Amino acid sequence: MAREKTKENDGGWKKFIWNSEKKEFLGRTGGSWFKIFLFYIIFYGCLAGIFIGTIKVMLLTVSDFEPKYQDRVAPPGLTQVPQALKTEISFTMSDPKSYEAYTNSIGNFLEIYDDEKQTDKKDFEDCTSQPSDYIERKDTNDVPGMKKGCTFKREWLGKCSGLTDPSYGYSSGKPCIIIKLNRVVGYKPKPPTNESVPKEILARYQPYVIPVHCAARKEEDVDKIGPVEYYGMGGAAGFPLQYYPYYGKLLQPKYLQPLLAVQFTNLTYNTDVRIECKAYGENIQYNDKDRFQGRFDVKFEIKNS
Repeated sequence: MAREKTKENDGGWKKFIWNSEKKEFLGRTGGSWFKIFLFYIIFYGCLAGIFIGTIKVMLLTVSDFEPKYQDRVAPPGLTQVPQALKTEISFTMSDPKSYEAYTNSIGNFLEIYDDEKQTDKKDFEDCTSQPSDYIERKDTNDVPGMKKGCTFKREWLGKCSGLTDPSYGYSSGKPCIIIKLNRVVGYKPKPPTNESVPKEILARYQPYVIPVHCAARKEEDVDKIGPVEYYGMGGAAGFPLQYYPYYGKLLQPKYLQPLLAVQFTNLTYNTDVRIECKAYGENIQYNDKDRFQGRFDVKFEIKNS
């Protein structure tokens, strides 16, 4: 009896897979399977068409050259080169290996600012050597839509340019850092009003410049910093406005952002010194949750032996 039931069961599932009497596969005839496949082909085809259509409509509203919505973009970050681990720069003056990573970082970053890299008239134009107002750039004659950028001479960075001192002051205990305002498409930094500028920088304040000031982050470090030298375009301690706005990588592939070099000429040796650098402008704010929004801090430890 058991064997007969087993045979009946085996015949049942085999008949379900293929019923030769009714010509059914898995309980459906060929016509039934065709209708099901045709339904799902049409159904998923319509879904794919709707999806592709919505994507194409969305792409028609999006520019390839600048973000459509920038209302939630935070003010640009202020960063420095070299970008050290934990923003701590520690080295021994008599040991070139201890500061080699810092000088290499600065040198590699400044390579694109060499004069021979800025000779192509299709990409660059001379925007004078003195700070001036914003430049609304027209399309170049060579490629419609493309914008030229201002040249920026490496020699403007003075003793921190690496042209006369390849150690960027590190060998003599007078380290340099290069400061830049991060790129934001279409952003125009607005110079601060005289009332919002710290009195320390009023004497060197210029109308067409976003000023930057570096000072002790903690009161106990004030006497450890000593004189601070700033090197920028036309001797300005900040970023000139003619380099703004930035039009994006597609329209300005060779754009060079303005730089500011800062040299600390008399830091106290063999102790930690925490320094904060800030950019000042009407539309530059600071955020305690973002340590690089409009400012940054860096710790120096210089060992003289």
